[in-house]
Amino acid sequence: MALGGGMSCVKYLLFCFNLVFAITGLIILIVGIKAEINSSPYIDLTDSNFYTSGPIVLIIVGVIVFIVAFFGCCGAVKENHCMIVTFSVFLLIIFVAELAVGIAGYVKHQDLENSIVTHLNSTIAKYNTDKDVTKTFDILQTDLQCCGINGPEDWAANNITLPNTCCAGQEIANDKVVPCTPDSEHFHKEGCLNKLVVYFKDIALVLGGVGLGVAIVQLLGVIFACCLARSIRSQYETV
Repeated sequence: MALGGGMSCVKYLLFCFNLVFAITGLIILIVGIKAEINSSPYIDLTDSNFYTSGPIVLIIVGVIVFIVAFFGCCGAVKENHCMIVTFSVFLLIIFVAELAVGIAGYVKHQDLENSIVTHLNSTIAKYNTDKDVTKTFDILQTDLQCCGINGPEDWAANNITLPNTCCAGQEIANDKVVPCTPDSEHFHKEGCLNKLVVYFKDIALVLGGVGLGVAIVQLLGVIFACCLARSIRSQYETV
């Protein structure tokens, strides 16, 4: 069934858009996986579900985009009304999911600091008694090269010996590990709070930016698909 010149143009534009969707799906998948890996070591330090669910949503969306792109390409080439409508519905659902992640990424980065402060203050005293807390703080202080919440003095305030992870590397003397002190050569003088907040905000902004940016592009795809589906339906009705 031949379409009019205008709708033929829409048909090929829709086909090209689906190639773009396949690429955006890959981008979404990579961003989601990277965000999941980057946030997982410190996820216990915030009560925000966004940093648990946000990356997972993007990973799922990235996989689904490939399937949706297949429906779009086949529907556009074969001028199949049913497949194009299916494509439009799936794409609209993905658009809503990405928009939600984008908005959540923007909103959640605003109240992130309070969430992190609350968790750090409530867990630092358990450093010597809770293995999970010990592991989390050690990873945090090693990766971000920091010490304590606001500074090294937080450990003394909680009657805890300064952890060796407050120093970069462990010095060896007489076959023994030299304890970390403020006088150590590679002592971390900065607190972890500010560095951790910046770290999570960067993740939130990336998730939000990718979600909103791709959602806008896909909304155009929904519009093109709806126009093509309507044209194909009109052609059937006039036959």
